[in-house]
Amino acid sequence: MPTITLRNASGSDAGTVDLDDEIFGIEPNVAVMHQVVTAQLAARRSGTQSTKTRSEVRGGGAKPWKQKGTGRARAGSIRAPQWRGGGVALGPKPRSYEQRTPKKMKRLALRSALSDRAAENKVIVVDDWGFQTPRTKDALAALGALDVSGRILLVCSVNDETTWKSFRNVPSVHVITPGELNTYDVLVSDYVVFSRETLPAATADAPDSTADAADETADADSTEEQS
Repeated sequence: MPTITLRNASGSDAGTVDLDDEIFGIEPNVAVMHQVVTAQLAARRSGTQSTKTRSEVRGGGAKPWKQKGTGRARAGSIRAPQWRGGGVALGPKPRSYEQRTPKKMKRLALRSALSDRAAENKVIVVDDWGFQTPRTKDALAALGALDVSGRILLVCSVNDETTWKSFRNVPSVHVITPGELNTYDVLVSDYVVFSRETLPAATADAPDSTADAADETADADSTEEQS
């Protein structure tokens, strides 16, 4: 079980803390991380791009010329795709880019990303931020004391309003709750900073495991009903 130094906001040591092997000590699965991140980025796409087909372009109701006798190719509408100002053939239409990703795959990808950061000593655990009032200046001083730079992912408790307000105006810091922790944010960050309260443990995944078991039971029941 990997052990790292527990820090406080002033940068001094506050003891040690053990990282869970099941979360921070596995062999990263690059293929799963790639698939999950691809799905995350795909889900962010708005999918609102749209072009008009020949039936949607205004005009073109009258036949340009008669069918026979002109020596020219047959034409039924000036809004056909080959005409200037006509509709678009096979153009993009609004759609969803979301991909189905199993829960177990998401958890494996997140654990792989956290394990990768832990292996590079990029995981920081703070005992207590100790901010009395929300001040961005104090937040910047704390980051300097912790000797972290670049893009920082800060996992903060929902109830720790003072810490939220202190870090929210720092451009290089992305503040999220433990429930929002995801593979993409971990991988694009140079450092992942937890508090002792938000440090994940294997037991925190029990609700998801229960949900998976419930889903499997429901699938089995529906299969029996169909048979």
